Amino acid sequence: MKSAAALPCLSKAASTWQLHVDGKPYLILGGQVQNSSLSSAEHMKPIWKRLVDMGINTVLGPVSWEDIEPTEGAFEFKELDAILDGARSHGLRLVLLWFGSFKNGMSTYAPSWVKKDAQRFPRAQVQAAHGSLKTVEVLSVFSQQCVDADAKAFATFMRHLKAVDQQRTVIMVQVENESGLLTDTRDRSHTAETTFRAPPDKQLLNFLERQWSTLDASFTSMFQQFWAYKDTSTSLDWEGYFGKSQWTDELFMAYHYARYLNQVAAAGKAEYSLPLFINVWLPKPESLSPVEGLAAGGHRPGIYPSGGATSSVLNIWEEFAPSIDFISPDIYSADYTDTCDIYGMRDQALFIPEQRRDAFGARRMSQAIGTYGAIGVCPFAIDTLTGNVPFAPLYKLLQPLSTIILAAQARPNASFGFYFDEYDSNKPGQEKIYKKCFGNYKLTITRAFVLGQPGPGTGLILETGPSKFVLVGMGFKVQFQSLSTSSHFTGILTYKEKRVSDAEKGVLETVRSLNGDETKSGAWCNMPNDNPDYGDQYIPMTCPAGTMISEVEVYSLERARAS
Repeated sequence: MKSAAALPCLSKAASTWQLHVDGKPYLILGGQVQNSSLSSAEHMKPIWKRLVDMGINTVLGPVSWEDIEPTEGAFEFKELDAILDGARSHGLRLVLLWFGSFKNGMSTYAPSWVKKDAQRFPRAQVQAAHGSLKTVEVLSVFSQQCVDADAKAFATFMRHLKAVDQQRTVIMVQVENESGLLTDTRDRSHTAETTFRAPPDKQLLNFLERQWSTLDASFTSMFQQFWAYKDTSTSLDWEGYFGKSQWTDELFMAYHYARYLNQVAAAGKAEYSLPLFINVWLPKPESLSPVEGLAAGGHRPGIYPSGGATSSVLNIWEEFAPSIDFISPDIYSADYTDTCDIYGMRDQALFIPEQRRDAFGARRMSQAIGTYGAIGVCPFAIDTLTGNVPFAPLYKLLQPLSTIILAAQARPNASFGFYFDEYDSNKPGQEKIYKKCFGNYKLTITRAFVLGQPGPGTGLILETGPSKFVLVGMGFKVQFQSLSTSSHFTGILTYKEKRVSDAEKGVLETVRSLNGDETKSGAWCNMPNDNPDYGDQYIPMTCPAGTMISEVEVYSLERARAS
């Protein structure tokens, strides 16, 4: 009998984390299907090949509580098993999303037997017009009955996965989806209100007091009142410790959502120890409502799901949901770079399970992978794309380079990613200029040289030796400068266009040598777009992109030391 493949796991590499699949580092070039797609194996039959053709190696999609436990205690996995077979037969991996108690701040994926029994499975209540309370379709995080039922179902699902997926087609699982409460800053049901008016749990107070100096500045600045009242002998409630504000309400909800999801995750992990993560609906402070009614943005708790693992309460989630391996941002309206800074510079893996599927989003993937060492990126709703697929060229470029990229991620300060959006001729002085130091050299990255209108760009730079770099992508150029104080000249020794000859081993072979106009006679390495604009110039000094992979070796001349 063939033994099971190695269990997918996370491991620390340099200053980041990597996902290991089949015992080797693995880069997720993913895509998430629409919410209902994985509910039908028949529906997915014509879709799998289209996803492969996009350059995708991993598909994200939901498994809903209502589908696998339509009757309490009776589980159905026939459709799920067929989905696993479909993905496996096309060489794709899966990341399954558990739509249990919560999906986008609601509980619409709970089974009918849960929905109809509000006595046993109580709901949250929010403040409606004129101060009255309104029951909403959200299971109460203050109900042990709710969390127990969800945890039991999730554990059964994970146990089934372990039994049927010896090939490790499923490499990670997301617990719930964009949890938190919408339309109000906190649950105002009787149980929730009683909890809010009572003293916070000692474990929370002790954690805050013990770790205060290490908590995020955004958190401590909001709750300075806590430090003043932490030693009081008076029994204070949540507002007594933290003040009366929407941020106290959000903290209250975050603590209880974190504990709820942690219990669900712990139950599943006890059955099958795959990497588990949660995703986050991100706020956008300047937006007064979710972007065009979609699940993104919002300037305050309740407009975005209150209690979700947003930046203001990340410390709480990290402490009180230890069974969650990492917390992932869904990036739609929030700033991409700022979000990667927040979620990618913590001691956890960076993974983007949802982002824009257009060219704007595709360009930014290089930054997540190159600069922040992301284990993967995933545009949403990829199965309904028709015609041009904006991220496909990048995925097809990166997939055979994965071994080289992952090796660079695993070395300190050996990879960098960047992007350039469409050129705005009205803002010529606001152009992005990236500067990055690798070892003894400072690199300056700007848009590719063209004779006419500059184009967009995206790319990665991977340091492969003390003076060697692999350049990947299009629409940029790189200049090099030695950091040695005794250097008086930095030049390009060799510049070669490459292609992958052995993807598994990460071996490149030379296609052609680049010099002359392609380097402006040694001034820079130009990585053009596939259709550069020549303007009205009659000497076409720029070439279209070739393989979009090159290797450069640089050198510097040192001043002779005085004898």
